[in-house]
Amino acid sequence: MDKRKCLLLGDYTHPRFHPLQGVDQQISEILNDLLTVQCSENKKMMRIEHLASYDLCIAYNELWNETVSPQQTAGLLSYVSGGGGLIVLHTGASLTKRNELAQLIGGRFKGHTAYEPMNFKVLEHDITEGVEDFQLDEEPYHFEFDPFTDRTILLQYESEGQWLPAAWCHSYGLGRVVFLMPGHHEPSFRHPALRKLILQAATWAARIPITN
Repeated sequence: MDKRKCLLLGDYTHPRFHPLQGVDQQISEILNDLLTVQCSENKKMMRIEHLASYDLCIAYNELWNETVSPQQTAGLLSYVSGGGGLIVLHTGASLTKRNELAQLIGGRFKGHTAYEPMNFKVLEHDITEGVEDFQLDEEPYHFEFDPFTDRTILLQYESEGQWLPAAWCHSYGLGRVVFLMPGHHEPSFRHPALRKLILQAATWAARIPITN
């Protein structure tokens, strides 16, 4: 039986901060037993006619200075609402510049403070099963949240005495969405906790049966 398929989107040619090189290999290794990973920097792959053949889409897009077209926006919305799985990793938060995609993802990126050692607290969910609290050097992303999304917080990070959301998941129509803040660069994806989170997020978002 053929493995399920995953589309990983990012930037090889003109990344400002977060190249897909190296990250693509790490994610392919993490998901090797579950999914065949195809990588692309072509934004047109977000159109529904391309997304429809994939069980999971992982967005590592670096689109801070680019526009997501109405057709690409509609493609992602249709894909997930129709039952597709979406994982948004770190710089994929750039998609939230569009109002429709901020609602899809569950929050709007507002900025970040300096790259630093961060303490992550793990909250209970199928995606976090077996993952302990961990530390990782990352960029602390800040988000604005709407009151309409019934999100489940998966990770929190400590900032000035507060615990702020660093990962969450929710359903959107017939599909599922996961956002994971960690993933600043290729070394981040070597951390065992993040590797397990990505694997279990993919299992949950793509509704892959767990076999023991």
